[in-house]
Amino acid sequence: MKSKKGIIAILIILIIIFVIFIVIKMYRNGKDKTNDNLNSNVGNINTPKEPIIEEKVDEEIKGMTLREKIGQMLVISYSGTEYTDKLDELLNSVKPGGFILFKDNISSYYSTVDYISRIKDTATIPMLMSVDQEGGRVQRIKDVSDVNVQNIPDMYTLGKTSDVSLSYDVGKVVAEELSAFGVNTDYAPVLDIFSNPNNTVIGTRAFGSDAQTVINMAIPFANGMKENGIIPTYKHFPGHGDTDADSHIELPVVTKTKEELYKNELLPFKAAIENGAQMIMVAHIALPNVTGDYTPASLSDKIVNGILREELGYNGVVITDGVNMKALADNYSVKEICSYSINAGVDIILMPPDPIETVNIIEGLVNEGIITEQRIDESVKRILLMKHNNGLYDKKDLNKDNIGTKEHIDIINKVKV
Repeated sequence: MKSKKGIIAILIILIIIFVIFIVIKMYRNGKDKTNDNLNSNVGNINTPKEPIIEEKVDEEIKGMTLREKIGQMLVISYSGTEYTDKLDELLNSVKPGGFILFKDNISSYYSTVDYISRIKDTATIPMLMSVDQEGGRVQRIKDVSDVNVQNIPDMYTLGKTSDVSLSYDVGKVVAEELSAFGVNTDYAPVLDIFSNPNNTVIGTRAFGSDAQTVINMAIPFANGMKENGIIPTYKHFPGHGDTDADSHIELPVVTKTKEELYKNELLPFKAAIENGAQMIMVAHIALPNVTGDYTPASLSDKIVNGILREELGYNGVVITDGVNMKALADNYSVKEICSYSINAGVDIILMPPDPIETVNIIEGLVNEGIITEQRIDESVKRILLMKHNNGLYDKKDLNKDNIGTKEHIDIINKVKV
């Protein structure tokens, strides 16, 4: 009897264990199924993502009028240190993509900062606040009355040092001192090779008389600027070093073939593109043995779209040299300059003599079908991408203490030794 009761007890215990096992299994299966369903649902949720910069730019362009897009393609100038009603009217009418400062725009530190700030405040899209600060005889911010801005030696002297690290440091000095004024773009470095002793327009603005010296010294100089808040502009494509005429006065002619350019003049530009160049300035020089005519490079489809964009693979911003220079102004109408340069692949027209008229002309060219709006959009996209990628949309505090530091003085003194 006792044994039967023992067997029954064991059976009951086994049944209880079995039931518990089944319950646990069912619970686990149910939990796994719930998790699977949850994971499946989460995977289908369209969670908001931060749009990438390109998407931002595309949306930005969609919201712009044709005239606003054209304005982005102009960098304008204005004489004087006073922010006048005329300047205010010009800026608000054109809505330019940038402004170039010259020596006559610059006086004391605070007045210059105020002048730049007021110009910037007129823009809904941040402006390229630009300047020619190469060093040597081409530097605009040098004689400010109340701060010790560095007098940058010419680049040929810097090139003679063969000190790559020093070249980077000089670029950093330029960047930090320009940034202290609110400048964000420099039309430097010069990539021209000083190969013609009769060349008076380039001369000691170049880093050297051979391609390798120019590459070795100009690229670090540009990196020193770029990594310290200034957009460098490599110039003057496809090479202004072997000329004996000044494009400010007349149209220089380079008689080299394309093959000869690839062996020398184009090498620094190729290196700059490989280094991530974001803006390249095209020269007003004729290359008849390359293009078959005397069309200036800045207006030539064969030079800009052909060599620079297609052959060298450059997709950054292309800016002309100043279109008020006589090499262009004495030979072409504003309408011809605009139509030829934009259709050649240029993105920014520098210093149009009458910016309001220029906007009207380009708008008319689009309406006539001579320039497509798609072509305008391509340029505006490149310009806005560059502005986003360089933090122009971000608010930055100016630091006067970055001007004339002991570190800056020591760096510049090394070049003079």
